[in-house]
Amino acid sequence: MTAAVLSGRELAAAIRAETTELAAKLAAQGRPVRLAVVSATDDGASAWYVRSIAGAAAKCGLVCDVVDLGPQATTTEVHDTLRRLSDDPQVHGVILQTPLPAGAALEDLASAIAPEKDVDGANPLSLGRLAAGLPAFAPATAEAVVRLLEHHEVELSGRHAVVVGRSTVVGKPAAHLLLDRDATVTVCHSRTADLASVTRTADVLVAAVGRAGLLTADHVREGAVVIDVGTNPTPDGGLAGDVDPAAAERAGGLTPVPGGVGPVTTALLLRHTVQAAEG
Repeated sequence: MTAAVLSGRELAAAIRAETTELAAKLAAQGRPVRLAVVSATDDGASAWYVRSIAGAAAKCGLVCDVVDLGPQATTTEVHDTLRRLSDDPQVHGVILQTPLPAGAALEDLASAIAPEKDVDGANPLSLGRLAAGLPAFAPATAEAVVRLLEHHEVELSGRHAVVVGRSTVVGKPAAHLLLDRDATVTVCHSRTADLASVTRTADVLVAAVGRAGLLTADHVREGAVVIDVGTNPTPDGGLAGDVDPAAAERAGGLTPVPGGVGPVTTALLLRHTVQAAEG
């Protein structure tokens, strides 16, 4: 048995097409959609990701301003920049890129992003509203997990979903989104005893820990659907997921890395920005 490849490229293309159409309508009304990405790092992988967002935005007709404060930026400088952009009526979406300068806490800085412009769901208020079932932008990666499952017609209602990872960026919001779709959800983490015995009970397994190849074939129940969120750099300049490729011999479906969650995440960031512009 070899797992079906659950590509995200087709879904991402559909989201981008819709985003392009909506952005064009707003631009024709004299309301160009503008996204601001704030960076305070010299991390190479982060710089590549910011360039990819800017390039994707341009193709969809969005204006993307990259505000590069540099790795020496103070917490106050980053906070004030996010607040200024949030107060700017010409800016519709604000993203804070990580990693952050030493000593800076994501939750503290992200609190400066107005929730209505928090297109990547970084502000703790956004996560709280998401948990309460109130309108909010979900972190794009977490939403991409669920949108991919729906795109590939994976049944979630009544199924057991196991999320490995409890970050506020992916693990926790993904769990809430899966609960909203009537899945029964278990969240695992670094302190989970006998991880494989838990993950093998999953109908749907979401790997979001940031450790290359952590989940092996032994962690996967025969026929389970596996969503690999990992994007771990490899020595040759490529990317490796959190799931060992050998797991494809047991899984019923598996997202590729790259080409799975990543393209959908970027597309959703832009879609969220257009939603914010629409008000």
